[in-house]
Amino acid sequence: MSEEHYSIYGYRWVVLAVFVLINLTIQILWITFASITLPASQYYQVSDLQIGLLAMIFMVVYIPLSLPVSWMIDTFGFYRAVSLGAILMAVFGLLRGAFGENYTAVLVCTIGIAVSQPFMMNAWTKVAARWFPIQERATAVGLAAVGNFLGTGIGLALTPLLITRFPIPTVLLIYGGVAAISTGLFIGLAREAPPTPPCPPELEERALVLDGLRSLLKSSPFWILMAVYLIANSVFNGLSTWIETIVRPRGFTPAQAGVLGGLLLLGAILGAFVLPALSDKARKRKPYLLLGVLGSIPWLLGIILGQVYGVLLVSAFAFGFLLVGIAPIGYQYAAEMTYPVPEGTSNGMLTLAGQVSVVFIFAMEAMRAPDGSFTLPFLILAGLMLVNALLLTRLKESELIARHG
Repeated sequence: MSEEHYSIYGYRWVVLAVFVLINLTIQILWITFASITLPASQYYQVSDLQIGLLAMIFMVVYIPLSLPVSWMIDTFGFYRAVSLGAILMAVFGLLRGAFGENYTAVLVCTIGIAVSQPFMMNAWTKVAARWFPIQERATAVGLAAVGNFLGTGIGLALTPLLITRFPIPTVLLIYGGVAAISTGLFIGLAREAPPTPPCPPELEERALVLDGLRSLLKSSPFWILMAVYLIANSVFNGLSTWIETIVRPRGFTPAQAGVLGGLLLLGAILGAFVLPALSDKARKRKPYLLLGVLGSIPWLLGIILGQVYGVLLVSAFAFGFLLVGIAPIGYQYAAEMTYPVPEGTSNGMLTLAGQVSVVFIFAMEAMRAPDGSFTLPFLILAGLMLVNALLLTRLKESELIARHG
């Protein structure tokens, strides 16, 4: 087919921008309580674990919803699916603020918000495939990931500051208002697809959703990627969920925990900008995945064992840059490696593997030392990351990016 039958449109950046905004917002709503565990537990008169549950419930809800939502994205298109998720996010975000004085009401509304999350997170590679040529797709997925990381960073760093000026229910209502605005922008500006596709037709053909799922489950390289995402998300979600309680035994304050979490996410944001772009330019995926997993292990140890605040800050930034920054490359690599499986299916399965990390997060609480330290569970996860790096050496480079990049 000649080039005139497919085109690249500038409007792709508008679609990506409002999609990034939606991803940013859902992460703020997810991580709201992580850096204010102690003040929130005192306000609601509940335990640290019950406050942690307000973040962990997102992972619990995601597990049964991931595959049905992926099917909706692949069958009805990302615009309809993400719009539905965004409306749920806005409605329950506002309700959580309106009834924010009661812990039970906050938990119920948080479950409603959690239902919306898979609609955003499972659409990353679908948006990239609909609007971007293959040589830009890891970059596009990287920018979607930036929205996630930036939202998490905003939630971690901003919430401790806001609660010094406003009561917790008011902060929740502010975040609900942000959700309503971002939902309106997405519905108003996003489009399902450009008038003509951004790539040759052979890169547009996709298998049926159920056939694609069966193909994924038979792919040993994809199982390796799922193992990598499970452990990587266990570490990242564990740090994000317990950030304040992790550093509390070493004498650090909630505000310092918020800054630490913010730097973790700043590193992730820069990594998600830089590493996928380098991967696209080099037309390589595997070396960057190995670099991220292996290179991040020493910095994880710095976060867990460091006693000096400066060491914690540097370690958090470097860890976020290396490990979290390669996540978009992994998503795009999976889409290329499993072609012609629909992007929503491979995206959803990888994210599902990551969300099973909720099991590890509950286990972390059970394995805490008497002084509240999380050293043992994170040392175990560091060892599992080393095993993951060895597994990654068995993967082959993406042939699709090499042929069409």
